[in-house]
Formats: sequence, C-alpha cells, structure tokens
Amino acid sequence: MDVRWRDYVWKGPRPVVGPDEVEKLEAAWGVRLPEEYRSTAHLRHGMAPEPNVFDIGEGANVFNNMLTLTSGRHESAYAISTTYELIKPYVPSGIYPFGTTPGGEYLCFDYRESSPGQPGVVLVTIEMEIYHVADSFREFLEGLHEVRD
Repeated sequence: MDVRWRDYVWKGPRPVVGPDEVEKLEAAWGVRLPEEYRSTAHLRHGMAPEPNVFDIGEGANVFNNMLTLTSGRHESAYAISTTYELIKPYVPSGIYPFGTTPGGEYLCFDYRESSPGQPGVVLVTIEMEIYHVADSFREFLEGLHEVRD
C-alpha cells in the first residue's frame, strides 16, 4: 500500500531541510539510517502518514507523525533531537526515535541486533518497555493499514 503524507506539526509551509540534515543526525548518533528513511525524512519530517495503523503483537497502534529534523520553538516537542535526549537515559544504547503515537509512545530504530543501515523498528512505551514492530523501516511502512473491523 502506498503511504500518503499530510501536514501535522505545521499547518502551513514547513521548514525545508536537505538530505544533509539526515547526514548530521547519522553523524551525531554514529549510525547509518535506512535508505527508505533517508529518502523520506527530509521531505516528510513533521508529517503524518495515511494509512497510519500498524500491527504489534495481537493488537494495533497508530503512527501519529514523523519527528521533525528541525528543533525551532514551535516544533521542539516534535523534534527528533529533543525526543532522543528524553528517552536516552531510559532505553538501551542503539535505540533511536523517528516517530510518535497518539498515546505518547515512540517509534524507534533498533540497532542492537541489526546489520548497519538495516535496523529493526520497535515501539518504546511510556513505561519505556520495548516491543518489536518490524524488521525494517520499509517493512514497517509497507505494513501500515487502515483500521480493520
């Protein structure tokens, strides 16, 4: 299924960032981010996907929005750098956020047991528990769906 993106953090024009912002993030974290994320993030940061439901175990959750690559006054609560600093003391090394859920949970890349550039995707709950969601960012996006009855 194709993912469409709609405005979320900004209701008007959002800050334009180049691919170099993703490279700065990689340098700060010391990782190579997935190609699918690299090609999406600078264009879609701060946006919400449609469809947005993902399966996790026996249930489902919602991918609310991509975290922003910028951290200005308006979007600081949605900034990837702010979120990383918030969760860093509570999660193992190798967990890096890229999105949120409506319940204040974080979608993250998991580099703990992956090959370089191909991390899994995990959900970090508000209790800082970690649950596997997908084996890759591509698999995660391809698994997004509408609410099922």
